[in-house]
Amino acid sequence: MSVERISLVERAAVHAALGDPARLAIVDALTIGDAAPGELGALLEMPTNLVAHHLKVLQEAGLVVRGRSEGDHRRTYVRLVPERLASAVSPSLEDVPRVVFVCTHNSARSQLAAAIWAGRSQVPAASAGTRPAERVHPRAVKVARRRGLDPQEWKTAQVADVVKPDDLVIAVCDIAYEHLPVEARPRVHWSVPDPAPADTDAAFEAAYDEIAGRIDRLVPLVSKGTAS
Repeated sequence: MSVERISLVERAAVHAALGDPARLAIVDALTIGDAAPGELGALLEMPTNLVAHHLKVLQEAGLVVRGRSEGDHRRTYVRLVPERLASAVSPSLEDVPRVVFVCTHNSARSQLAAAIWAGRSQVPAASAGTRPAERVHPRAVKVARRRGLDPQEWKTAQVADVVKPDDLVIAVCDIAYEHLPVEARPRVHWSVPDPAPADTDAAFEAAYDEIAGRIDRLVPLVSKGTAS
């Protein structure tokens, strides 16, 4: 999905258009498929004049468009503009040459994050630590293999040896976020609990799930840039 950057004013207009329960119901209906105004009225039990009003507001906000039927040319269908909806909800991150995930020891969360990202985005990924451990945590390796990742080449690394000026740095722990040097300050912070103190498979699985969910939400918003 291509998410176009729009201004704060435009985003506010979209949110305002969605602020009415009836219009939100129309958008929900159109998420599933296109519909004629009369069909929307019947589905939502809404008078024709009210449907027309709400569709006008949504159309002015760029959220819906109308098209003439190729069959009955007197009939029109309304369809959602999903890119407009997505761009209003979240700002995009453009021209990102690489994503670098950072945690304290580079032994679990950042390693998992880089591997998950690599399987879901064309933007390259790497990982590093502010105080890297000597090896990757065995439970992180175990979880990775269980989730279909290949941790065979994983090695810990120091932030200073990995991060470049144009990287999108994502701190996946609070300590790394608070202690990174100015030249490597992250643009994104994910407060993912450290699974190492609990040292259970469940804790590492929970960390994986949280990181994977955050990556799923971020990937569509990041467009690839030219590597430096």
